[in-house]
Amino acid sequence: MFFKHLVTSILALLLLTVLTGLAYPLLVTGIAQLAFPGKANGSLLKREGRTVGSELIGQPFSDAKYFWSRLSATSPFPYNAGSSSGSNTGPTNPALLDEVNGRIADLKKADSVNVLPIPVDLVTSSGSGLDPHISAAAAAYQVPRVARNRGLSEDQVRALVEASTVGRTLGILGEPRVNVLTLNLALDESAANTGGK
Repeated sequence: MFFKHLVTSILALLLLTVLTGLAYPLLVTGIAQLAFPGKANGSLLKREGRTVGSELIGQPFSDAKYFWSRLSATSPFPYNAGSSSGSNTGPTNPALLDEVNGRIADLKKADSVNVLPIPVDLVTSSGSGLDPHISAAAAAYQVPRVARNRGLSEDQVRALVEASTVGRTLGILGEPRVNVLTLNLALDESAANTGGK
């Protein structure tokens, strides 16, 4: 009797391992690859046959001719997708105040003539540390600097921002946002087409 139950248990284990450990994941992966190949492979963006990033993960930009992303608190380096986390520092923490003040100084140094209020998402990191988006206000704040460093009019850059702005999810969730990587790629493409910087 014991041997019969042992054999039944082992067969059940093997069957369930094959079904839930192999068949089901392969089926779901196959459906995802057929129905949503871009999303199933990480929403990767390619230019000239080379992967330049993902629409889902932020990247650092420091050149004044590009729009800058939100800060990242991931370790051991910024925008580390294997270590998604926030800084976990509160508003009275000196480390957070130092980070915010440092970013304000960087923004003012890069665009000393801009007197607009700095949007909060340009001086703080997101909860994940990987946010690929900035608010429409954060993009608008950076338009004069980017236009000046690209040799473009503010209207030209603003048009690219508007084209890259995504509305609220389902029309009600979240706020309008701009994917920094896709916007910067559009800027580079625009410059290549017009022979600009």
